[in-house]
Amino acid sequence: MISILGLIPARGGSKGVPKKNIKLLGKKPLIEYTIDDAKNSKYITEIVVSTDDDEIAIAAEIYGCKPPFIRPAALAQDSSTSLEVVQHAIAFFENQNIFFDAVCLLQPTTPFREKGFIDKAIEKFITTNADCLVSVLPIPHEYNPHWAFEENENGLLKIATGEETIIPRRQELPKAFHRDGAIYISKTAVIKKGSFYGKSIAYIESNPQYYVNIDTLKDWEKAEKILTQIHF
Repeated sequence: MISILGLIPARGGSKGVPKKNIKLLGKKPLIEYTIDDAKNSKYITEIVVSTDDDEIAIAAEIYGCKPPFIRPAALAQDSSTSLEVVQHAIAFFENQNIFFDAVCLLQPTTPFREKGFIDKAIEKFITTNADCLVSVLPIPHEYNPHWAFEENENGLLKIATGEETIIPRRQELPKAFHRDGAIYISKTAVIKKGSFYGKSIAYIESNPQYYVNIDTLKDWEKAEKILTQIHF
């Protein structure tokens, strides 16, 4: 079995929802939902909360996931990328001669995952041997990229996919998906080369009933509504 680092990124500088990672959602702080999901996985070897914030670090320790480091401030800016955060965590462990085959990135801002969903994703990642696996949701047909347009150099519209003619019927459209943010899994070797996705991307569909990606107070209200409909 491969070794997998479960990485939960949780910086302190949230603007849309101040201190959202430790804000109570229902009966527990937002970050605890994702920590609990990671702890329930039978495949994740090590769970790490990567944070620059002392309050979040203390909260993570209370919920059974003491951060082994405080993330440098330079990696906790609005411009900081998830790839940089993951690379930092990998380097931290490799400096201690601890190596992982893959990283499972679990964003606390997408707190609701069906029971066993992480392990189903990891199993598919292993089976496909893809460089990366992402959780996705279907794109509604009216937003399908084959029905989307871009402006060309003459100020006219062209089909975004580069096709010459539009697919006329909804039933003929190929399936299209968008990332929902719940799970990203990538081979460590790919990440160290400077990419989270590599050359082959597998996917797993999430349950749309669970979907929320919390960035604003409106998103937070949606999460509270979801909690009244599902049980966590």
